[in-house]
Amino acid sequence: MKFEGRDILSIKDFSVKEIMHILKTAKKMVPAAKGERRDESLRGKVLATIFFEPSTRTRLSFESAMSRLGGRAIGMADPEASSLKKGETLADTIKMAESYADVTVLRHHHMGAARLAANFSAKPIINGGDGAGQHPTQTMLDLFTIWTEKGKIEGQKVALVGDLKYGRTAHSLSYALSLFGAKLYFVAPPTLQMPKEVVDDAKVGRVRPKLTDDLNDVIGKVDVLYVTRIQKERFPDPQEYQRVAGLYKVDVGLLEEAKKDLIVMHPLPRVNEIHPSVDGTHHARYFEQAFNGVPVRMALLALILGAVE
Repeated sequence: MKFEGRDILSIKDFSVKEIMHILKTAKKMVPAAKGERRDESLRGKVLATIFFEPSTRTRLSFESAMSRLGGRAIGMADPEASSLKKGETLADTIKMAESYADVTVLRHHHMGAARLAANFSAKPIINGGDGAGQHPTQTMLDLFTIWTEKGKIEGQKVALVGDLKYGRTAHSLSYALSLFGAKLYFVAPPTLQMPKEVVDDAKVGRVRPKLTDDLNDVIGKVDVLYVTRIQKERFPDPQEYQRVAGLYKVDVGLLEEAKKDLIVMHPLPRVNEIHPSVDGTHHARYFEQAFNGVPVRMALLALILGAVE
């Protein structure tokens, strides 16, 4: 396996063996991610974060990951305050970033933007989310969370709930879970169900995904409940959003029907799909999941910049 100099564009670019190598590397990074051990393996290296869409966890966890490894981060989080406002192209922005940094994380509202950017850059590009397309590093931290919490991914029964049409985290994760041999349930109203091409991708595993709009029908069967936000900003028709907003709500009453060892995950931010009373239950894992972004992104940065093999 060779990671040095590699772009991180889609989870489909990685085999199970490669993903497990990243997860095992991330597990070794946890003490440094918590500040319990010093790691200077990327001292002198610079990370550029170029974000065309709002982000809290992805951008901050990448910056934290670089800092925990002794490197530095520079970034642009407001296109309105940059040369993009003057009409600068994505190609020129990426070429500018590569002259200042050793690796660039790009978030963009257009699907395929990260792969296009990689064509312009001689240095590694990491896809920090491209429209309703892919979010590979979120998928890796999601897999890391399931693996560390459950001990394995193969055979786990996972329900993905909510906005499956526009949710790029659900798209990337469903393919990866199927690749690992997990059993999938897609829970969404017909208008927000998983796109056909994503369902077809999720058939890469031995078990075919099941589609339903009834969360109560699956809550007692699954090991992992992965809840997503209904993304108002992705809806071209506001009335369509109003028809589905608040359709699924996870609360302690619903979890009484769940397995005792069910874990609830969410890529965050949440709006009202998980009631705050769930936070104090043994099921909640979404804040641990958010922390896991740091060791996983530390592992990726260390691997593609050649600090570890």
